[in-house]
Amino acid sequence: MSSLKGVSTEDFNKALLIGRPPNIMGLFPNSRALIVSGKVIDRAMIAKGRAIAIAASVRNSFVVRGALKAAQKANAAILIEIAKSEGGADAYCAVTLWNMALIVDQICNELGITVPVAIHADHYGIKKEKDRFSAVTEIPSMFDAGITSIAIDASHLPDDENLLTNLSLNKYIPSWAGYETEVGEIKGKQGLSTVDEAVFLIKGLNAHNIFPDWIALNNGTTHGIEASDAGIQVELTSRIHKALGKYGVSGAQHGTSGNSFDKLRHIARETQTTKANVATALQMVSWGLKVNEYGNAQMDENGNFIKLPDWGPSDSMWNQMVEYAKEKGWKGGDFKKLNRPFENKLLGLPRKERDRMVQGVEDFVYTLIKDVFNGEDTAPIAIDAILKAGSYDLGPKVSRIEDPAEWTEENIRQRAGILTSDKGPEGNFED
Repeated sequence: MSSLKGVSTEDFNKALLIGRPPNIMGLFPNSRALIVSGKVIDRAMIAKGRAIAIAASVRNSFVVRGALKAAQKANAAILIEIAKSEGGADAYCAVTLWNMALIVDQICNELGITVPVAIHADHYGIKKEKDRFSAVTEIPSMFDAGITSIAIDASHLPDDENLLTNLSLNKYIPSWAGYETEVGEIKGKQGLSTVDEAVFLIKGLNAHNIFPDWIALNNGTTHGIEASDAGIQVELTSRIHKALGKYGVSGAQHGTSGNSFDKLRHIARETQTTKANVATALQMVSWGLKVNEYGNAQMDENGNFIKLPDWGPSDSMWNQMVEYAKEKGWKGGDFKKLNRPFENKLLGLPRKERDRMVQGVEDFVYTLIKDVFNGEDTAPIAIDAILKAGSYDLGPKVSRIEDPAEWTEENIRQRAGILTSDKGPEGNFED
């Protein structure tokens, strides 16, 4: 048997040979890390049924290690991701869209991680014309660097521009890659996505032979620290997913940090969600901060994060981080900006402290996989999907249904003009 439960050595070796996309084979020809398309992860969750893969947003390298160790322990397929705002050209994290695959491959080989892993570029945001221009070179450059899945997020734009942007950028995404689209900018209980908006986007893509693996919604959650108990609207999510049923698109759940485990279990059981992003909780856990059972960081009476003794980095290092943030005027969610300036300082800590940072993440992610998202033992299912396809390219889940003649640019703009939607307030809602 291979080191992966439920998979023979022969099958694992075959999956390594045929299941890794061309960019990964070119970058890491001698690797034993099973880096795959995001499509593989989605199909594994669908095959298991009511299962969701963790998409761990890796703001520091300790999160990468902890998440991969948890996935191996749970025998689960996983996505490792970073958003454009976190790891793009203006990154506030040391892990980026261009070094993430390299870090994952190195850690997998070092630790003997054998579960299938997709490398996902999350929230590749398009907000203005210059974003479209840079995307023409940036998207291919990310795939050159080992990305195997991407989320084109033009949800900040009007509905017609969102669809047209997805159409225009699709040619830069390899057909084998995982592909996520988004409708409704993630901004909490305001500007909730509607059935009509989601159907408009997916129908328009389908008419042009584009079949997203996932759609992300504004279904009531937020990025960063969850400030209210409203959170994810399960019924709204289910209604939209049902309306999209024949188009074969799964759900991607954003902003899970701070939502109750019970609510997240409902998302797994009652919707077509197969991908759940976890970012802020993992960052906080890696730093040894006190979080509630849902990963929401706790604060003292003065509004300061509570550092747990003997967890994460030393108290003296945490005090340095707090002082640095104070000098910069950073509070609350702005603490995420500490990732980049402190990555190397944290890597230079004694092994005991580094191991604690990794262990905290591993424990938290393992609990999510096993007890919340039903993702345990999906690694063999993912490998089986590769072997059945005989390829790294699993192809689309559906074929074209819509008539392209009814989805010209003129028709798209006319259709968008009669959509009923509420985009919510203006503002910066980045991860």
